[in-house]
Amino acid sequence: MIEQSVLPFKLGATQDSITPHAGLALLGEYAYGLKLPEQIDAQMPGPGSGAGYSASEYVFPLLLMLNGGGRSLEDLRELRSDSGLRSVLKLKEIPSSDAVGDWLRRMGRSRGLSGLGKVNESLVACGLASEDGTDYTLDQDATVIFGEKEKAEMSYKGVKGYCPLVGHLAENGLVLHEEFRAGNVSPGARNLEFLKGCQKRMPKGKRIKFFRSDSAAYQAELLDYCEEEGIKYAVGADLDEAVLEVISGIRVQEWREYGDGYISEAVHTMNKSQQAFRLIVIKRPVQGKLFAESEVRYTVIASNREERAEETVAWYNQRGECSENRLKELKLGIGMERMPCGDLRANAVFFRIGVIAYNLFRLFGLKILPEEWQRHQLGTVRWKLYNLAGKVVWHAGQLWLKVSAFYYLLFQKLRRRIYAFSYG
Repeated sequence: MIEQSVLPFKLGATQDSITPHAGLALLGEYAYGLKLPEQIDAQMPGPGSGAGYSASEYVFPLLLMLNGGGRSLEDLRELRSDSGLRSVLKLKEIPSSDAVGDWLRRMGRSRGLSGLGKVNESLVACGLASEDGTDYTLDQDATVIFGEKEKAEMSYKGVKGYCPLVGHLAENGLVLHEEFRAGNVSPGARNLEFLKGCQKRMPKGKRIKFFRSDSAAYQAELLDYCEEEGIKYAVGADLDEAVLEVISGIRVQEWREYGDGYISEAVHTMNKSQQAFRLIVIKRPVQGKLFAESEVRYTVIASNREERAEETVAWYNQRGECSENRLKELKLGIGMERMPCGDLRANAVFFRIGVIAYNLFRLFGLKILPEEWQRHQLGTVRWKLYNLAGKVVWHAGQLWLKVSAFYYLLFQKLRRRIYAFSYG
């Protein structure tokens, strides 16, 4: 019987080792160049027995899986079945999804979270070491991760889940620090402690000079601390009674046109504050019901910056690119929009691994990928590089990863950069 098909090509099988993730081998090689597996094993608890997996044997496949597009622990099966990629990256065995879940729970009960924190600190320090600048901008923001786990708590958005607080460095997008929280923890809780934690994680010779956040950080003690530390800030202000009273005191002639509205400013201090600061107020009309008078919407920013109000607003609005979009990349690109366990501490460990995976991608983009690729989102890099097919063969006692001639020069160029970064 002649087999029927729509297109005139023949289908056959091969015993050759083919990997659909040839480009992911370059990210793995870069991680080896950073000595990431050694750092993980040095900072994390060891296996419970001589036959157990080391910490890096759990974490390293997760870093690859999350960068490669995996969304759940079950997706580790794709790596386990990819004998070609495993040969290239010397991954003899990959734990099952059940084993990884059990390990996450054990790490949540031990010092796994703090160990991963030190790994991330080292990764960030490595990235900043090659940068000339010393002063950095911290974008601090909370985000909601939806979760239907039995123990997940109701968040301020009215859905069950988790509410981690994340600190990005605006200049390079690296996540300096994060704190995984239950959904019912207010975004405004422990913001000053988090800022101090971010400062402690900056490597020697580098400092947080600028700070941005939404109104969750509009707290007297935090703004006072920034003033004392010489940190220039712009923070969204609450429209509380005191702020509305300040706005009502702004005279008509003190407003000037700004975009589709008006802008002005005043000096303000909170009851518990030791310092006065600027309140920059933007007033925009909002069309109400038909034939009704237009309502007014206010946006208020607290700041100690000394430039024109319009410049401070423009700087504050950069949070959309530097923080909010990067949080989306962490959640949607790396796969942190869902958590694998019902245990809060186990999920905190998984989220921190996700942060390391994200930072690994950011550094790979900044230090290794071509300059014109550096603004690519992770999905684009997957399409153009990670998910390219490669043939893995042994020849004359040497392991070869063979790719299309079209991509060969790119792979060769990237491997030279990886070597130079690792040993240069």
